[in-house]
Amino acid sequence: MWICMKAIICKSGMELVGNLMVADSIFTRMKGLLGRDSLPEGYGLWLKPCKGIHTFGMKFAIDIVFLDKENRVVEIISEIGPNRMTSIFSSAATVLELPAKTLSGTNLLKGDMLIIK
Repeated sequence: MWICMKAIICKSGMELVGNLMVADSIFTRMKGLLGRDSLPEGYGLWLKPCKGIHTFGMKFAIDIVFLDKENRVVEIISEIGPNRMTSIFSSAATVLELPAKTLSGTNLLKGDMLIIK
């Protein structure tokens, strides 16, 4: 179920994503984006808690932002394709999965803070 949450980049005030679905149960985190043909622009999945992800069984590429418990960017991975696996980031608490190319042109950097509301 899509809920009306937004992620905003603090330093610029730019909206990174306007429609976040929260995956905060074991079932919703395991399912993630599996079974979807795409992720529309402006939509994203917020996995919590999460320290690493995989794209096995997915049909499309995504951008990934790992966040610590204060929503500071720990790691950024652009356009990770299907059937891949990320490293585990011990300082990460949550992960945003976004449509591929969402991060291009945002100037989002490690250490930047996001507001999620």
